[in-house]
Parts: sequence; structure tokens; C-alpha cells
Amino acid sequence: MPPRLRSALSAVLITLSCLLVPFGALAAWAAYGLADTGRYVTAMAPLAADPAVREAVADTVGDGILRAVDQHLDVRPVPGSVRPFVHDAVRSFTRTQAFRLAWDTGNRVTHDAVLRALREEDDGDVTVDLAPVTAQVKRQLTHDHVPLAARIPVEHTAVAVLPAGELTALRKGYHVLEVAGFWLPVAAVACAVGGIALAVHRRRAVAATALGAALGGALLAVAVAAGRSLTLADLPADVPHPAAGAVYDALTGTLRTAAWLLLGLGLAVALTAWLTRYLRLPRPARRRRGSPAPAPAPAQAPTRARV
Repeated sequence: MPPRLRSALSAVLITLSCLLVPFGALAAWAAYGLADTGRYVTAMAPLAADPAVREAVADTVGDGILRAVDQHLDVRPVPGSVRPFVHDAVRSFTRTQAFRLAWDTGNRVTHDAVLRALREEDDGDVTVDLAPVTAQVKRQLTHDHVPLAARIPVEHTAVAVLPAGELTALRKGYHVLEVAGFWLPVAAVACAVGGIALAVHRRRAVAATALGAALGGALLAVAVAAGRSLTLADLPADVPHPAAGAVYDALTGTLRTAAWLLLGLGLAVALTAWLTRYLRLPRPARRRRGSPAPAPAPAQAPTRARV
């Protein structure tokens, strides 16, 4: 193959590889990070100790308990003196080991329900039951002798987390994501290897590929940061932004690590390729065929010491 054609094909493959790097990392993160229940629960587990998340859970669960009391008890409305006790009890509950267990269980149940809906053909709403959390709070309120706590109803209420009307589009996107999460990284690696193998100057090709991967990692880090700003900006006013930001950071932690790893590793490889270009050791001169071997240097006679 002519050197010019090899260089052109190498440049095309390396460029394609660099373009696929950020998209491959994003697809792999979504397919093998978000779609894996164990990894999802592990990523969300530290949020049980996050103050913003605990405050949001305390407000949500406390308001839900008070609404249930208003609907099912004869005392309407609930006395104002009871409301601070309820919120304080729920807030205290979020600092216990029981809450951390309930948090992990709730995340696992919710994630399993969403995945089951995306992988199967059930067209109903995806719902979860939060009755266990309400039961835990009721026991603590009763233990603290809060008025009316023993009469709080614990009902198995299905809370919709994914409407049925959105399942069809999400199911198609999920199947595409499963395919892309595997094949995009493989295609990026294959293009990089092919481009380097075809290159006339392979050291330059390695450096260009590494710089392209570093640029892809930088763009991925910028995209994650921009996605956080856009996600928080689109949230309703009643959703606490600090808690939503903590959830976003927990979910994208692996993606941010991958972005910085691509950036650092790419720059390191490019720098190594550049240094090895200018710090090459001198090679011994090759002797042509048929040329006489260089004569050995004449040995010097030992000098006698003068008396």
C-alpha cells in the first residue's frame, strides 16, 4: 500500500476512534453502571448520610404522614403542635442505621422495578411501596410518645415512579443502549489499533491517538458538568436542588472518574511518545555487506618506568 494512502487511512481511523471515545464511555456507563442494580445501590448508599438528602427525605415523609393523618383520623386538621414532633422524629430517624437499611432497600426495589419494566413487555405503571418506611417512622413516633402516633395508618400505597406512557420509548432506548454500551468502546479500540498499525510513523500515531483520547475525556468532563447544571435548572421549584445535586453527583461519579482517567492517561502516553522521540539512544553504525571489517586499533607497548 502506498505510504500516502496508509497515512490517510490511519488518520481517518484515529479520528474516528477519538470521536467514539466519549460516546463509548457514556454508553458503557449507562449500560453497565446505571443499569446494574448492585452498582446503582452502591452508588446511592452514601447519600443516606448526606445532610441535604436526609432533610429532603424528612420533609417528604413527614408531609406524607401528616396528610395520611388528616385523611384517616377524626382530628382535622392535625394540631400544629404535632407537626414539629413528626418532622423531628422523621429527621431523627434518618440518622439511624434503620434508615440506611430502608434507603438501600428502597433503592434496590425501585431499580429492580424499573429494570423489570424496561426488559419485559408489561405496559403498566412502575410503582413502589413505601409502607415499610412509614411503619419505621410510626414505631419511632410511638416510642417517643408523640400524640396520635399510634393511630397513623400504614397503608400499602403504590407510588408511581415511571408512567406507563413513557415505557415504550424508554424500552427502545434501553435496548439501543445495551448494544451501544458494548460495541462503541470495542469500535473505538479497534479503530485506534488499526490506525496505529497502518501509520507510517507509528510514534506520531500513538501520540495523536493519546491526545485525542485526552481531548475526549476533557469533553466528557465538560458534558457531565453541563448536564448537572441543565438537570438542576429543569427541576420544579418544589424539588430541593441540593438533594438533587447530590443524587446527580453520586450517579455520575464513575463517569467523572472515567473522564479524568482518559484525560490523564492520554496526556501521559502522548508525553511519553514525545520524550522517546527526542531521547532515543544512539544506535551503532551498520556495516555494509562486502566492506572490510574495521581493523583493530594497534596495541600500545607498555611504557617502562624510568629509574
